[in-house]
Amino acid sequence: MTEQVEKGPKGPPRRTRRAVLLGGLGVLAAAGFAARDEIGRAWWLLPGVSKPRKEGELDYAAASWTAASPANWRLADRPDDYRVDRIVVHVTQGGFESSVDAFKNPFHKASAHYIVRQDGHVEQMVRELDVAFHAANRDMNERSIGIEHVGFVDRPRDFTDAMYAASAKLAADVCRRYGIPADRRHILGHDEVPGADHTDPGPHWDWDRYLRMVRQELGTAAAN
Repeated sequence: MTEQVEKGPKGPPRRTRRAVLLGGLGVLAAAGFAARDEIGRAWWLLPGVSKPRKEGELDYAAASWTAASPANWRLADRPDDYRVDRIVVHVTQGGFESSVDAFKNPFHKASAHYIVRQDGHVEQMVRELDVAFHAANRDMNERSIGIEHVGFVDRPRDFTDAMYAASAKLAADVCRRYGIPADRRHILGHDEVPGADHTDPGPHWDWDRYLRMVRQELGTAAAN
């Protein structure tokens, strides 16, 4: 609805009482919707309230499942309790088997939702509805999906074509399901997380290529 204004004898246009009233009602309605949204999230934060879950159930159909230790992630009900609006890109600084073993080790105190291997294999280790300890930042952990890539930051040969392709498909699937924009604000490196002391994915990770591939995957899915 177009807002109504009227001019007084002097000064700039001023709102009519009806426009002010309608505007006030709009603010109240918006506040009501926001409050209902927050109340809904508060419900999922209550102790003992959780979504039905099945051990080993995949969020990404092309992945395989290995469970990380419960000590390395936190039970949640995302996106109902915490909005998911970020993807954090990591590099393992180790091999695939050693990374899987680390996430299974309760003393490691860290994990990620996915690990992508050089041959394009994807392993899921934490359900997306739960909070993986991957970003060393509580807020970022709660709002993000963590994707590890097997390799070392100083070895560009570790970032293979198959790895980029598999990770881009995974990231596009995550973006599509949560409405995450495929840009550098919402898909970021571990080294860009506030307070992070890590350097991954490092200077050899090709962000332009990666984001282009993610967007291509999103475009292909939309066309189908």
